[in-house]
Formats: sequence, structure tokens, C-alpha cells
Amino acid sequence: MAEIMKNMKKAEVLKLKEQVAYQEGQVVSKTLVQNPAVNITLFSFYKGEEISAHESGGDAFVVCLDGVGEVTIDGIKHELKEGDAVIMPARRPHAVYGKENFKMLLTVVF
Repeated sequence: MAEIMKNMKKAEVLKLKEQVAYQEGQVVSKTLVQNPAVNITLFSFYKGEEISAHESGGDAFVVCLDGVGEVTIDGIKHELKEGDAVIMPARRPHAVYGKENFKMLLTVVF
């Protein structure tokens, strides 16, 4: 049977924001699940780094784990701080920017 969740220890309590590190000048990602129904990925954005505007085939649920980020959906900016969440609707342009160092959990449901 194929492993569904990868890149993280199982049956242990983990601090999500410690599972992906900041790297100067980079956006770092760590895929936890990727299949036709769902994609779950941890991201860290070094201050000033971004993922430019694009669209996804599924609704994307973003939870801020650390720092301050900015999610732009249909040209409207939304600031996220630790504990904040937003849904980026499927097939609508969105972008993510690290206003400060920023970590997020991204869950895309197709």
C-alpha cells in the first residue's frame, strides 16, 4: 500500500511551523500529501519572496502558521498573521507574498 502522508513523522505531536525552515531569498515547500483529490503542502516565505499570480483547479485553504503574509485574490489583498486563514477559490487568480518571514499550511481540495 502506498504511503499517503509523507515527509513527516507519524504518531507524534509535531509543531507544524517547525517542519519547514526559512531560507534567505527563497520560498521553501514541503509536500505532505499529493493525489488527485487533495494536495497538502507546508511553505515558508523569506521576507519579500512570493509566488506570483496563478490559478488552481481546486479550492485552496491557507492557514498562517508564523509571521505575516499577504494573499491576493482577484486583485484584493488579504493580510494573514499567525492563526488566520483564507480560502483562495478555484479558477480565480491568486498570489502569496511574505510581508515578513511567513509560514503557511496549504490544503488544496480538487
